[in-house]
Amino acid sequence: MSIQKWDAAVIGAGPAGLCSALQCAREGLKTLLVEKNGISGGAITAAGINYPGIFQAWGRQLIAGIGWELVKKTLLETGAPLPDFSVPGDGSNRGMHVPINPLLFAAIADEELLKAGVSIQYHTMPGALKPTRDGWTLTLCGKDGLFEAESAVVIDCTGDANAVKMAGFPCNEPLECQPGSLSIYVDNFDPAALDTEALQREFDKAVARGEVSAEDFGWSKKFNIGFLLGRGKNSNHICGINAADSAGRTAIEIAGRQSVRRVYRFLKRQPGLEKVQFHIRSAECGVRETRTIRGEETVTLEDYFSGRKFADALCCSFYPIDLHDARLGLDFRRLPEGVTPTIPRGALVPKGSKGLLAAGRIVSSDRLANSALRVQATCMATGQAAGAMAVLCRRNSCGAMDLELSEIRALLEKHGAIVP
Repeated sequence: MSIQKWDAAVIGAGPAGLCSALQCAREGLKTLLVEKNGISGGAITAAGINYPGIFQAWGRQLIAGIGWELVKKTLLETGAPLPDFSVPGDGSNRGMHVPINPLLFAAIADEELLKAGVSIQYHTMPGALKPTRDGWTLTLCGKDGLFEAESAVVIDCTGDANAVKMAGFPCNEPLECQPGSLSIYVDNFDPAALDTEALQREFDKAVARGEVSAEDFGWSKKFNIGFLLGRGKNSNHICGINAADSAGRTAIEIAGRQSVRRVYRFLKRQPGLEKVQFHIRSAECGVRETRTIRGEETVTLEDYFSGRKFADALCCSFYPIDLHDARLGLDFRRLPEGVTPTIPRGALVPKGSKGLLAAGRIVSSDRLANSALRVQATCMATGQAAGAMAVLCRRNSCGAMDLELSEIRALLEKHGAIVP
């Protein structure tokens, strides 16, 4: 079997990977998109977080381009109103996400990928990356077994820096990751009939008996009435597991389902909740944190919170600091008025690499900065930026750090992105 050759191989078809692949293919690169699931969209479609954000701040749009194009097309398909980006906001995330239909989003993404000429390989994962004189040899695993591909540029959009780690470049992993969440939908009860104080007392007793975990209802370690009033969603916390590899991923999926089952059993015993029903919203746990790359440049909390405009900034980001900690609770900090953080080129380039880029929540950043820039709109923006660099690396036969910034920015703007 002959080895297929590609200009760009994008690993992961979440918000970052979709935008990377489309940016590459729309500029004429022969592009391969590899995705472990049978659907694109990442957390939007597989983890039940179908409300991407944040695209705007302080009364103006900060993130546009390919990611916003896909979101906008989904909204128009369903007849949903477009958000008003002139609303100034308050530096938090309140009311600034954009709810979308995940199934239609995935269908629209498929259509755009195929239209652009992207070769999609669903149900496929990378097994190895080896450098060659002109790029990389990838060992991929599909349902028919192992096969190889060659690519001049590889873009890691896995959310876990799997490709970067396989290629032998160092990554950062926290001592303990932020908890994950298994998103569900809860119904068939009357919120007005609930006694919050009684539920708290019974919850404390159930925790003491080992029937539920203190984190099963969320980061507060108390009975969280918001779990019910918000109809579930991603309120629960699955703690103490790094889901960066298959073993960790397996562990968090099992733990997530067991957590939901404990909550279900507890609630069914409470007055007013005897007929409560749980419904699946996600096929897998949503994972907030695993590992990040060590890049040519690193975004720190100070950089992010002050709105530092990096000399090589390629896109904006906007989200409050939002670190979920199993022991300390939630570290939530609104951004100061007028602050618009930026992401530099160097944060997307594994240190010392050539022909290897990274986008999404794995970009080089410290934990607190990453707790904000990990969200979907920023992932879309970094994905498109990585795709633009891949295009120019291929055209100019050079590394990403050798590219002219003006060329990268001009290409991004050509495809609708907002450049700082």
